[in-house]
Amino acid sequence: MIDAAIVGLGRWGKGFLESVQGKSRRIRFVRGVDTAPDVARDLAARHGFKPSSDLAEALADPAVQALVLVTPHSLHREQVVACALAGKHVFCEKPLALTMADAQIMIGACARAGVVLGAGHNRRLWPSMQALRRTVEGGELGQILHLEGHFSNEHSNKVSGGWRLSPEESPGGGMTGAGLHVLDAFIHLAGPVLRVHAQLLERKPAPAPLDTVSAIYEFANGASGLLGTVRATPQYWRVHVFGAHGSAEALGENELMLHGTAPQRLSLEPVDSLRTELEMFANAIEARAAFPISAAQMLATVAAFEATIRSLESGATVILGNRPESAT
Repeated sequence: MIDAAIVGLGRWGKGFLESVQGKSRRIRFVRGVDTAPDVARDLAARHGFKPSSDLAEALADPAVQALVLVTPHSLHREQVVACALAGKHVFCEKPLALTMADAQIMIGACARAGVVLGAGHNRRLWPSMQALRRTVEGGELGQILHLEGHFSNEHSNKVSGGWRLSPEESPGGGMTGAGLHVLDAFIHLAGPVLRVHAQLLERKPAPAPLDTVSAIYEFANGASGLLGTVRATPQYWRVHVFGAHGSAEALGENELMLHGTAPQRLSLEPVDSLRTELEMFANAIEARAAFPISAAQMLATVAAFEATIRSLESGATVILGNRPESAT
């Protein structure tokens, strides 16, 4: 059992608490940190951990083996480096970083300290996405030619303020919140991005913004990709991989459609993806298995995300550089 501290007790931090506390045999929270002391105290009373309002208290606590960061994105580099310097394993909710330079510093600090760094991309662990990955790896689709993905989650209708709506913390309209999940799925399925051309169309500013992001990708392996996200529309998830011999489509969390001579619809058993990714983090700490997202994949996702934001801001095609090494 790994004893951890959770830092950031907002909506998503509470989601981790509800998924893990009293339910997991691999990890539990012994300390919770939030800049609002009342929030930390109230949740501590319900979930049985020690409340704090300062990250330094958790870093100095010898009972804390690892930290789970669910904090504003601009703080990630400073906080991950502080965890590494304190010799604490650290799991950082996505985006790991807003820039490639920050991600490299964070990964380097953890490597030098010999601590595990985990990145939170829970949609990879949805049963539909796991089945899609197995289908791609199994060669059933033949050579992968094209990917399409869309994630919308009605975010602008549910969140009326706070740092998640700040352009500095969440640039690119819905790209940082929802679109990044699809982009990471693309990296997981097809490897690094070579170039991107993206557009952000805004019809109403915050609060409750109405905007859309669409992006065209070229992957280093020669495949193409299309990504879309709409902040105001009800939740919808689709990732579709097209190969020379057929295609496969993840719909929502638990459905996979196989398109070929005989189309099939598979309904899959649901899982708690938040608990699963934290238990994988715990397994990596105890050297039971490597964390499933490698440092190379973390960097590939951040690099593609940063390039997408640059394209959204400039209106130009952004080339990431020479064809990179495989991120798998």
